[in-house]
Amino acid sequence: MHMRGHIAAIVLVVLGVFFLLTNLGLISISLRELLRVWWPVALIAVGLALFFTPGDKKK
Repeated sequence: MHMRGHIAAIVLVVLGVFFLLTNLGLISISLRELLRVWWPVALIAVGLALFFTPGDKKK
């Protein structure tokens, strides 16, 4: 499995835990407010993933 697959799995687990804790009432964080403030992190993550992903090494 490539690193991209691991990252996708980690993201899904973290999102699942977040939604479960919210539904159980253990945390009360507005997803809308969280995304409104932290959306640039997604751009940074995609940029880093593209930077560190090895390209085709065809000759």
